[in-house]
Amino acid sequence: MKRIVLSVLVICAAFFAQAQSTGSSYKTALGVKVYPGAISVKHFTKSNVALEGLGYISSDGFRLTGLYELHGDISGAEGLKWYLGGGAHIGVWSDSWRNRYPTRNDGLAIGVDGVLGLDYKIKGAPLNLSFDWQPSFNFIGYNYFEGGWGGIGIRYTF
Repeated sequence: MKRIVLSVLVICAAFFAQAQSTGSSYKTALGVKVYPGAISVKHFTKSNVALEGLGYISSDGFRLTGLYELHGDISGAEGLKWYLGGGAHIGVWSDSWRNRYPTRNDGLAIGVDGVLGLDYKIKGAPLNLSFDWQPSFNFIGYNYFEGGWGGIGIRYTF
């Protein structure tokens, strides 16, 4: 059901967009990121600086993440950029998560995130693909390092 809702959101954004980016760069993009599943919005404030917001929803709860990313071109590969950056997250764990991990009884998660990845804007199409690793550390709530965040993203560009 969640995947259907995410797909509908992306399709609606595509139909209601006033302008679309079909070159090898873009200003704003909206889409999904897989593993764990998230809604992703990315906006460039400068040619090499972007802000990304991620909203994760699962049976374990929800998490909102904001990232500040520095982007750099990869010579010889039009539309392909590397990026790195950092940010923060806040989340709330569900009762099912707390039942699976009874020693981690605090349902709040606040922490910092890093990000390292590749971003590709498909020339001639209003699509952007990304692949990244997003390690994080919780310092409020249950304290732990999480190295499994990140994944593959697909976004519609404006």
